[in-house]
Amino acid sequence: MSARLIRKLERFAKLSKAEKQALHDASVSTLRLPAHADLIQEGDPADGVHLMLEGFACRYKLLPDGRRQIVAYCVPGDFCDLRVFVPQRMDHSVGTMSPVHLARLSREKVSELTDRYPRVTRALWWTTLVDEAIAREWVVNVGQRTAFERAAHLMCEVFLRLRAVGLARGSTCELPLTQTEIADTLALSTVHVNRTLMELRRAGLITLRDKQLTIHDLQALQKEAGFNSDYLHLEASSGGDHQSRG
Repeated sequence: MSARLIRKLERFAKLSKAEKQALHDASVSTLRLPAHADLIQEGDPADGVHLMLEGFACRYKLLPDGRRQIVAYCVPGDFCDLRVFVPQRMDHSVGTMSPVHLARLSREKVSELTDRYPRVTRALWWTTLVDEAIAREWVVNVGQRTAFERAAHLMCEVFLRLRAVGLARGSTCELPLTQTEIADTLALSTVHVNRTLMELRRAGLITLRDKQLTIHDLQALQKEAGFNSDYLHLEASSGGDHQSRG
């Protein structure tokens, strides 16, 4: 089980050695998929949970004419489909944007974890609340922000999410997204995305090259995007059984 998941969960609950070991032991198998493959398709039975160990994936919806809207990114330490306990069949698809390595947990294993370990349950609950907060921010992004603000906001969010699980090196992180995938995320055309990324580069805010994102001035980029990271809950919770992780 990914240490990145433990690091993420401990923002919300201080886990004991037994709880960490239970998380490590919960995986029933692992799998690898290439880029641009479907892990789950809309309508598939919801019979397990997948944890991202390496790579990038996304949740998406397809319209009848083939147009796609990406509605969430899954990065290492994220569950792709923790909500499988609500629907019997998936109401969206999950696809890869880079080669990925995943751990699979059965519904029974997750039920056992949440029944036996209340703090794990509480931490997982917190992660779903953060997912919902991100989804709300994405709605605002495509509904109200300009193309420049949308792209700047997305770059801030992805960088901070990766940095929070130890996947940023200074001001640089991996960003293995095509311009088409960014377009499907921001509800823009590919041409518009290309032009917007050029504007961000000319402004001296970012460099996006060879699947690597470098943010030259994070504070300035956040200002341009109107970005406030509070919705990501990156700091450790101040609840009674939590401790700051620094």
